[in-house]
Amino acid sequence: MDQRTRKLIGEFSPMWTNKQVWEFEQVNENLRFDVVYAEPGNYGAKSWKSKLAFTDSEIRDVTVQTFDNLIDRNELWIANKAQGRLENQYIPYLMAVMVDIMIEEEICLNFRIEDSCLVVSIDSNADVIDCKEFFEEFYHLATGFNYNVDTGIPDDETEAEIYLTRLQEEFDYKMKERLGDKYLPGNNDPDTINAK
Repeated sequence: MDQRTRKLIGEFSPMWTNKQVWEFEQVNENLRFDVVYAEPGNYGAKSWKSKLAFTDSEIRDVTVQTFDNLIDRNELWIANKAQGRLENQYIPYLMAVMVDIMIEEEICLNFRIEDSCLVVSIDSNADVIDCKEFFEEFYHLATGFNYNVDTGIPDDETEAEIYLTRLQEEFDYKMKERLGDKYLPGNNDPDTINAK
């Protein structure tokens, strides 16, 4: 993982859950940001006047609609609306939202703070280990719970087993739809598969 990304994640760890993101959005209605894409090393005040600037934007919408700019290796600079800088309270929210957008594609991101903006880019140097490490920091976006809070798993052992089995079945169903016969339901080990 990129060192600046690791440092920023460490600063705001643990990363927010989807529930925290949702609650933050309820308290802060109409969250809007100014965003601009810039080539690495080419960001400046004039960037905000370019055709790659999107002022007063909803971060999910603008990122999804302009995703090709990230693919083209541009960096996404995010600031508070009409301020040219980002307040710290929005950093963990924006990091969680950006990862949530990318999680299905399993795209690792780099994060850094520069010129008082959050800068986001695709980590094109990430290998499998980097990706695993990166997404482990944001595991709760996929699972919906955090280790240090109540997970929603029942305390009763039988109920917990039923609950976790249902989660596994739902996951198996989704993966089977996506991968077909390539998917091995229930994370079966090789011995189970060969014991026919």
